[in-house]
Amino acid sequence: MSRANIMVAEDDGPVRNLITVTLKAHDYGYVTATTGEGAINTAASVNPDIILLDLGLPDIDGVEVIERIRTWSNVPIIVVSARSEDSDKIDALDAGADDYLTKPFSVEELLARLRVVERRLALMQSSSLTGAVYENGGLVINYAQQCAYLNDTELHLTPIEYKLLCLLAHNTGKVLTHKYILQNVWGSNLESDMGSLRVFMAMLRKKLNSGQNSPQYIQTHVGIGYRMQKVD
Repeated sequence: MSRANIMVAEDDGPVRNLITVTLKAHDYGYVTATTGEGAINTAASVNPDIILLDLGLPDIDGVEVIERIRTWSNVPIIVVSARSEDSDKIDALDAGADDYLTKPFSVEELLARLRVVERRLALMQSSSLTGAVYENGGLVINYAQQCAYLNDTELHLTPIEYKLLCLLAHNTGKVLTHKYILQNVWGSNLESDMGSLRVFMAMLRKKLNSGQNSPQYIQTHVGIGYRMQKVD
């Protein structure tokens, strides 16, 4: 029985073959695309569970592909790219990507990222949190609806930002170490994930900042981790 159905948008033949052989060996279904337009059309017609997307496609930059898919779909998108600068990661995440894996990558790391997304999708489909609402100052998380609000305005969060927010909220007042957060959000505590954690946390804190005098919800403990503060 196949697991998640994954679309692989990659124009590099050897890399595409490595990914698809790995997916097949681990019982994932998959379809492929080699151009940006092809990726958009395939995503619309096949409706995959997860997208693996290279940014350097021959016709359209991957960031634009993300932006266009995000106009009609919230499908999890994991970028797999040779671009390693923080600015490239931020551009992709701002456009709506959920995760960023830098080439060259190990097969084990790719599979770990996919397992994290699968767990997140299963959690979103679970009814165990139905009716539960978290409130902290002007911050409200409606777990049943899978959405969050700040001062009655909905926050537009990526799936990873939402999971980070929920993890911190469930542990309000406690300092969560980098290792604990990485294990619970990324499914591993690899040193290579620390940069992604910093980027995502910076973006989340920015979205929780509603103005000059807004309360600080997330406190940074340098070298240790982060804590959700109780706001009156």
